[in-house]
Amino acid sequence: MLTVVTSTLHLYREALHATSRSLVRGWLAIPAVIVFTLLMLLAHQIARPLGMLGGFLLGAVNACLIGATLSVIEQAIRGMRPLTIGDVIESMGHYFWDVISVGFVLWIPTMLLDTSLRANPDSQFLVTACLLLVFILLNPAPEVIYLTRHDSPLDVLKRSYDFVLDNWIEWFLPMALVLAPLGLSLFFKLSSQLGRGAGLDFIQLVFVPFTVLSAWLTDFGISAELTGMIALLLTPPLMVGMLIFRGHLFIALSATSRRQRLYQSQFHDSAR
Repeated sequence: MLTVVTSTLHLYREALHATSRSLVRGWLAIPAVIVFTLLMLLAHQIARPLGMLGGFLLGAVNACLIGATLSVIEQAIRGMRPLTIGDVIESMGHYFWDVISVGFVLWIPTMLLDTSLRANPDSQFLVTACLLLVFILLNPAPEVIYLTRHDSPLDVLKRSYDFVLDNWIEWFLPMALVLAPLGLSLFFKLSSQLGRGAGLDFIQLVFVPFTVLSAWLTDFGISAELTGMIALLLTPPLMVGMLIFRGHLFIALSATSRRQRLYQSQFHDSAR
């Protein structure tokens, strides 16, 4: 048991060290995310009166900005030089069709769930359970898109599913440690929202760190006005740090099995 804990702590320590290096190299991702958020909010304002056409417009803008965000994060993780404005501009359009195709595959079952809920309000529990299942099994879909080779949207979903089955403890433990003190209601709220898009909805990607940070600040007794201001300021760096950490953790977990990590931890302990 001690070996399991030691190997897991070593895994997170290495991922955090790699995240700090990537943040230094890719700090420009933070202002990029701020600009992307403003563009998404502008798209919402433009699309609101356009009906169905506005929905297609929002879907395209969301895919473009999610793809650009994943591309920027990928460069921060894998790049050997500091991120530049040119890199951010060139990221537009990257992974666009991956995000669109995965979103379309998920759109049909999500639409059926919403239809079921409207027809029978008592099905709320079933809808929440289904979205929770999607949230869990497809949680690493963004990392699968930009860190692995895949052939189709169904392949992305399958790889995400397989990854979760193999690494669910190590993958979800950091999230559990952050959310556990805040209660189950917040967890189910986040899972219901993120489950709709497998983490590929830009607004939800911003909403998660903002909501979690606001909840923590409120628990510390900070006033609502001050909480809102602090959360707005810290959400962009927190979002970028979260995505980079997930990327490094995904790479580490994909490269080794749990048994290999347990074996390697014995050498780390003996080297001290």
